[in-house]
Amino acid sequence: MIVWLNGTHGAGKTTTGALVQRLIPDSRVFDAEKVGETLMDIAPALPGPGTDNFQHWPPWRPLVVETARRVLDYAGGTLVMPMTVLVEQYWREISSGLAQHAIPVRHFVLHADQDTLRGRIAGDTVLGPDSPFRLRYLEPYAEAARTWLHAEAEVVDTTHLTPAEAALQIAERVGGNDG
Repeated sequence: MIVWLNGTHGAGKTTTGALVQRLIPDSRVFDAEKVGETLMDIAPALPGPGTDNFQHWPPWRPLVVETARRVLDYAGGTLVMPMTVLVEQYWREISSGLAQHAIPVRHFVLHADQDTLRGRIAGDTVLGPDSPFRLRYLEPYAEAARTWLHAEAEVVDTTHLTPAEAALQIAERVGGNDG
């Protein structure tokens, strides 16, 4: 199974994902961003719509599916995948690819209101305060949430939750928390 943690950049997916992994027996974290980073390292650069977002490169989506499938075939268990996907077509490609391999997916969105997200981004110690990269995705996230994303996933409102509380909610919904 895959537990996919979606949401905008800075929503707490990586932190929450590590905590979810500890609560679900026989699980591992797989960050699909590493697949994108591999594509970004190709020289000369791949053709297409720039290198600021590897998700726009067509190979990224099937490589994420294939990597997840191979890891699950090899190791079994559950993959916890913290990864922002805000383009509906890209989510459809990934989710249908996983479905073709009969891999069940529990899709969660870590949601917080815009003021909370801006506050978290302002205090970000990973990319630094007010990361332009993270701020740039606030409106695309809001648009995706309104138009398709919240209808496609189980929403966990983290506005007033710690990452540990969000992780516990997710693990309980998945059924993997053994105490």
